[in-house]
Amino acid sequence: MERIKNNELPHGLMASMHQVEAYLSNCGLDHSLLELMRLRVSQINGCAYCLDMHSKELLHAGETIQRMISVSAWREAPYYTPKEQAVLAFAELLTYMKAETDADESHEVLSRHFSKQEIASLTLAIAQINSWNRIVKSTGAIAGNYQVKQ
Repeated sequence: MERIKNNELPHGLMASMHQVEAYLSNCGLDHSLLELMRLRVSQINGCAYCLDMHSKELLHAGETIQRMISVSAWREAPYYTPKEQAVLAFAELLTYMKAETDADESHEVLSRHFSKQEIASLTLAIAQINSWNRIVKSTGAIAGNYQVKQ
């Protein structure tokens, strides 16, 4: 059930979210890798709207159904690269984060694949999809109608 329509949101809220998205689109991180991470975080948060969106984006980018379906069990699947595994582990760490969480080990693994600047951008991307999931779940956006922009 849609509780708050986009046109009922405070002025500037969506513009601010889209500014962050614009930064992430141009920060140099791989689009498909970010979408895979967004799909996983949206699974964790149970956001149907975002699952619809990111699965369609991944399909459009050429991702396989097998990898999309298995992403919740990525640790057991042999077809995720060490770089993807590092990102998925980090995404889960930040999404499930408890006050006593220590990110040192995760950063050590990430540093094998990413610069400090890329890790900072990846951190923002994970925080951003968590924010989107919470906004969408709060407002009650209806899943199923997302269209990939050509």
